[in-house]
Amino acid sequence: MAILEIKKAGDPVLKQVAEPIERLTKRHRQLLDDMAETMYSADGVGLAAPQVGKSLRIVVIDVQDEHGLLELVNPVITMREGSVVDSEGCLSVPQVYGDVERAERVTVEYTDRRSRRRTLTAEGLLARCIQHECDHLEGHLYLDRLDRKNRAKAMKELRAQG
Repeated sequence: MAILEIKKAGDPVLKQVAEPIERLTKRHRQLLDDMAETMYSADGVGLAAPQVGKSLRIVVIDVQDEHGLLELVNPVITMREGSVVDSEGCLSVPQVYGDVERAERVTVEYTDRRSRRRTLTAEGLLARCIQHECDHLEGHLYLDRLDRKNRAKAMKELRAQG
């Protein structure tokens, strides 16, 4: 396993729509392992492949709940319910946080590392994380979901980091 470089806001790969995985290979499984190691090393709760420079529809999530490490290949959110606003951050936007409105409960369909189709319904932090990471697969950062005032504030903080 290896710790990968996390791409920062402004890197073009973070604005691309990620490519679906047609068939899971050993290379994809190695990427899942490396992404998990990278996420844990950075004290994150989720990481999408574009964040490590790979424009692929692969996500790892671990919010330290009963689900443990989740590996989602080609995830699709099929249901969104309710609405809640809470603070978010991102490993690609270090030390900058903002309040983002997300669905309170989601259902996601995905393929696991063994090529089995899965469905998961989640709420709370896990639901928020699934939505956040799926946004990365569409080329969006959480900054894109902030209102004008908070986005300007977040961008100022980001520029101040250099």
